[in-house]
Amino acid sequence: MESSGRVVVGVDGSESSLTAVRWAAGEADLRPAKQLYVVMASGDPMWDDEAWEILGPVTDQIAGDHPSLEVSSDVVPGDPADVLLQLSDGAVLVAVGSRGRSTLAATLLGSVSAKVATHARCPVVVVRRRREGGPVVVGLDNSPHSGAALQYAFDAASRFESGLVAMQVWQDIEYAPVVPRLEYELADLHDEALRWVAEQLAGWAESYPNVPVRKVAQRGHPVAELAAAAEDARLLVVGHRGRGGFTGLLLGSVAAGVLHHAPCPVAVVRDTKG
Repeated sequence: MESSGRVVVGVDGSESSLTAVRWAAGEADLRPAKQLYVVMASGDPMWDDEAWEILGPVTDQIAGDHPSLEVSSDVVPGDPADVLLQLSDGAVLVAVGSRGRSTLAATLLGSVSAKVATHARCPVVVVRRRREGGPVVVGLDNSPHSGAALQYAFDAASRFESGLVAMQVWQDIEYAPVVPRLEYELADLHDEALRWVAEQLAGWAESYPNVPVRKVAQRGHPVAELAAAAEDARLLVVGHRGRGGFTGLLLGSVAAGVLHHAPCPVAVVRDTKG
């Protein structure tokens, strides 16, 4: 289905979902279509009135805060994740909070956000905290999903009028820990990773001359290093799967890991050609 240009955001009354709605409104306001669809799923028609009591004031507030935004809302029957997945087919973006009302622990990712990030047909942003400033950080690994993430990251940085940090994390897996690399070997590996970053960025600067780019090659674990780089970021962007991804609709280990640990909103981007 062709994208409608609208941003879809799920709400369930939790503080996490309300943060996601505010983030999604700001994002939709920066896009050409300026359309935001706020949706609440109801598994029981008996609960619809209560759902509207939550959804109505949220929608009114967003419309008041963003007068140029076309805001619509609805209470839709069904499982929250399934509803958002259906709406992702045709949306430009789906936003969700990191946790729902049934949170068991503050560090855990909610089941709805995890399912939507795994199976949605468009980019998904999982919002833990809103950030008004800072760069867009994108994780690269030479995979097709990484290339799609880079396109999304440049678009986002251009919309936000922010810088872009393009980061490739490399791991030294050839040697056992008891046989450490020599300094010059580590320097060679770092330079090689930096060349990979430069190769993936080739041609993008001409398309986005307004986006300053910083190239980073970092040794370590991808999840830990990307989460650390996102400490001051406005948005972290990762591919749906990396080079080791299985076929099908499985979420890659790096994407799943940063969804749990990154302190800023995380965009998970699928390679639509794959």
